[in-house]
Amino acid sequence: MRFHSDPSRFFRRFLWAAVLSLGFQATTTGCVRRRMTVRTNPPGATVSVDNQLIGTAPAASPFVYYGTREIRVEKDGYRTETLKTRINPPWYQYPGLDFITESLWPWEIRDERIIDVDLVPQVIEPTDQVLGRADQLRSQSRAGVVTAPR
Repeated sequence: MRFHSDPSRFFRRFLWAAVLSLGFQATTTGCVRRRMTVRTNPPGATVSVDNQLIGTAPAASPFVYYGTREIRVEKDGYRTETLKTRINPPWYQYPGLDFITESLWPWEIRDERIIDVDLVPQVIEPTDQVLGRADQLRSQSRAGVVTAPR
């Protein structure tokens, strides 16, 4: 028995396999999923990122761009904390490589960022101390004395 090889048939099969492979690659391209989680101690604080409420801590939110974020954390009985947090891109998000990871890489990449915030109990000054300071400032302003703010 003799095997007969047809070059055009081989080429058609090869081309068909290449098209199927590229089609599969195009439908299964991965992406980078970015997620920021803000945790507080104690938990249960209201969390806002860039003046957008994201929820009660621990609160998570997806993000698209890297850079500086303003995080605001509020809870009754605790001092309100406002943080400027810089989120640097990982190595695979540098220009040039980002095209490969966003478009050609066949799997999903997860970029999870966790930001921990310790809340400080709010100190309430006694009323007589606040009134005494107000009287002192009032008398200084009448005398024309300027004091530096605390």
